[in-house]
Amino acid sequence: MATSRRFSLDWWLRDDEGHLVVAQVPNPAIGVWMATVVLGWSDLLNDADQRLLTTLGRGALLAWAADEVLRGSAPFRRVLGLVVGTFTLVHLFG
Repeated sequence: MATSRRFSLDWWLRDDEGHLVVAQVPNPAIGVWMATVVLGWSDLLNDADQRLLTTLGRGALLAWAADEVLRGSAPFRRVLGLVVGTFTLVHLFG
């Protein structure tokens, strides 16, 4: 791969077939995380259920991040997975 291509915006944002991959249809893990966030906003749960929902959401977000780091279709997606995963782990254990 040419060095100039590696630093181009297209290399960061497009997959091997040339498709723009900044935003894609969500995979199941990110869908679970989104559902937990929306349900958490509803204020329908008691404290114990809210903690369980938050834990489930964080687990789903970590699964999504790991999937992006390992199988992301473009460097942007892999870096995004790494950033989100790191932030989630720091927030979880920090």
